[in-house]
Amino acid sequence: MITPATSAARPSPIRAFGRFELRQLLGKSAGTTAWVAFDPRLGQEVMLTLPRVQPPDPAALEARLREMKQAARLNHPNLAHVVEVGVQDHWPYVAVDRALGQTLGEWIAAHPRPAPLEVVDLLCQALAGLAFAHEAGIPHHDLQLHQLLVNEQGQLRVAGLCAAEPPAGALPRADAAATPEAGMLRARRDAAQRDVLACGLLLHQLLAGAPVLDEADLGVVIARMTPPGRDLVRLPWTTPHPVPEGLRAIANRCTATQERQRYHNARTLLRALEGWREVEAQGNGDPLTLLLDRLRSVGHLPALPGLGSRVGKLSSSDSQRTDEIAELLLQDIALSFELLRTVNSAQVRGTQIAGNGPVLTLRRAIALIGVDGVRSAANALRPWPGPLGEAGAAALNRTMACVRLAGHVAQALRPPGYDPEVAYLVAVLQNLGRLLVHYHFPEEAEQIRQLMLPVPGSNGGADLPGMSEEAASFAVLGADVEALGAAVARHWGLGDEVQHMVRRLAAGKPVRAPDSDADMLRVVASAANEAVDAMTRLPAAKIGPAIVQVAQRYARTLQLSPRDVQEALQGARASLQTGAPMAALKRSAEAEAEAGDPAAARAG
Repeated sequence: MITPATSAARPSPIRAFGRFELRQLLGKSAGTTAWVAFDPRLGQEVMLTLPRVQPPDPAALEARLREMKQAARLNHPNLAHVVEVGVQDHWPYVAVDRALGQTLGEWIAAHPRPAPLEVVDLLCQALAGLAFAHEAGIPHHDLQLHQLLVNEQGQLRVAGLCAAEPPAGALPRADAAATPEAGMLRARRDAAQRDVLACGLLLHQLLAGAPVLDEADLGVVIARMTPPGRDLVRLPWTTPHPVPEGLRAIANRCTATQERQRYHNARTLLRALEGWREVEAQGNGDPLTLLLDRLRSVGHLPALPGLGSRVGKLSSSDSQRTDEIAELLLQDIALSFELLRTVNSAQVRGTQIAGNGPVLTLRRAIALIGVDGVRSAANALRPWPGPLGEAGAAALNRTMACVRLAGHVAQALRPPGYDPEVAYLVAVLQNLGRLLVHYHFPEEAEQIRQLMLPVPGSNGGADLPGMSEEAASFAVLGADVEALGAAVARHWGLGDEVQHMVRRLAAGKPVRAPDSDADMLRVVASAANEAVDAMTRLPAAKIGPAIVQVAQRYARTLQLSPRDVQEALQGARASLQTGAPMAALKRSAEAEAEAGDPAAARAG
């Protein structure tokens, strides 16, 4: 009979793999196993990674070794340095120095509740290494906890590149392309996308504090996800630490039900996480750091073509009225913003308009700085289209046209007594973040637009909805475009009241009765922007019902009917086409002010 004492005294058998002494299993999946092994040749421990399935023949083994050796030549701070690539009994293997760190699985066991910023820092390092490998044509094939090494300083390295046999879905298909080379390129692209999806699942696991779908093998999770499986993966609301809204949007985009909405590129996901990290690292959620360098180098927006000739027509004599100059300048959004920035800066406000509140009309701005100041502001702008290419310039021009349209609609929808120029500029400022993203981040702006588009349902079914703008901007930039606009408004010296006005009302929530003139202007501008979004973003068949919804949403507050909104849109389009935005409305505001209407005096 074997007693516990005799059993404990018996030494455990030594597992050998060629010359290596296998000491500890670090992790396994359907694709790979990772071991702590002692290498007597080097006299040190290494981490040994082997595939779970042997290559079927010598040609396949040779191909696997070729890819593993190609991967071993990559040099990047976030890729584990390879000690050896070899073969033992027809099993290919790759060895890295065990001193590089513990596996991410071991690290999680020692740090069971990492904070979101710590999680994102680790994922950013993994993505930086993967992006470098993908750009060299090397996918991983089996990204798992046991293939990520973390040292005591928190540096993460990706190990085990190409050690696993490619999953069936990552193999080139005969019908995938016209040539074998094109088929191989597509297979590598698909494998790289699978690596990015695995990173998204790691993000879920680290934030949730538990394996996704209670499954340790990320490859198995991918097979169960829809499509082709049936399981949905969403970040749970109960997590060890509160997950900020922007990071939650990024995590859920990683595993979106619609494959088109997921991240398909390691650098795209990396940029989103880095953007969120920059925002969060400020401590107060200030997203302005995303734009400061760009604002300094290329300005906020470029001037529209022909600005120089328009400004050249300005006369410094008293014969040209300030309101006539304002009408001319309002047609250029970049110059309008530059004038508001100039007169609301701390220096100008401290010396000229202390105690009078923010300037929200160009009439007042022109009165403060004069025609020479207007010329100086115009000269500070970059000529159209700045650094944008042809496609980016066309997209920005379309967005500017929609923004100006919303400004005209706001003028038409404003209640009596409110300055039409203020209504126009508040509606335009509610799009400040969108305009800046289009100018400074054109590729990301296009990604956001694509994510918002619905997709026709299969077999004639209902359309699959796109993301909301907020979710899409979080998923791409790591920040909300509304927050970007409000932050830049604050940077320009516009106070809390203006920052409140330039945030659109939340979609889907009831519209409260305004408590102040600022609240009323925010409501008017939000209604105008929602109406323009409905008209410019939806298919023709859906525009009418959407306009009715906008009217119903604001009916009680603004006394609107669907016909009022339709007429406002038609009139705004006419004003935009003729280039004479406000003459009649201006005269109406003057008449109200002359009649002693106190609201007109406050709004102006």
